[in-house]
Amino acid sequence: MREDRRGGTAAAARLAEGAPLRDALVVADPGDWLALDAGAREVAWYRVQPAGVGTHRPLPADLTQLGESRLALACATGDGRIREEAVRRAAQHPALLPLIVIRCADWAEPVREHAQKLLRQVLDAHTAVDLAPLILRVGRRDRGTFGVELLGKVLSRAPHGGLTALFAHPDRLVRRFGYRLARRAPAPPPAELARAAARDEDGGPGPVRHRGLTSLQDEDSTYDEVLRPC
Repeated sequence: MREDRRGGTAAAARLAEGAPLRDALVVADPGDWLALDAGAREVAWYRVQPAGVGTHRPLPADLTQLGESRLALACATGDGRIREEAVRRAAQHPALLPLIVIRCADWAEPVREHAQKLLRQVLDAHTAVDLAPLILRVGRRDRGTFGVELLGKVLSRAPHGGLTALFAHPDRLVRRFGYRLARRAPAPPPAELARAAARDEDGGPGPVRHRGLTSLQDEDSTYDEVLRPC
């Protein structure tokens, strides 16, 4: 994962020229979305340029004229009124959900409230797993707890398979979150949790393996039973 403001500025410039999202950034990388959110504010894509100066088109008064790429930039612009309207429009573009996640921690209350309402409506177990890496990183910000709490609620209601997907997730933060969640949500049998934890590369006294050891204490399981499949 990378979070590079310069890379975000370059991605924003490409979006301003109409490049598709997948050509401008790695859409599965939460760092790319965070970098885009920061870098977009450095690109004067929406300002009216003098004749013959610059290559970026001005932002139309009616945001319904924007395609997905430039609407992504509108979700990240420094103008709170534009961000608020862009968040409303982004509801029609599932590919922009990562920016909605980021706007859930926006400093401007109207923007934040609209983004939170939208995320609450669309987040299901499958989408929650996909967005978990970004949600957990945004959760470190001021006003970022909403997304993390919603993530926990959605996945707590999911079948055991939802939590199992977290245990096997390539992102360490997501795996750690999954094991913390398993302590208070319906979860697979403790022996299954312990086997997954024993295979995890997040070793030492960290949250993943610690959860596995705790599971062994909760059930009448033996170390051989847990470690044999590893």
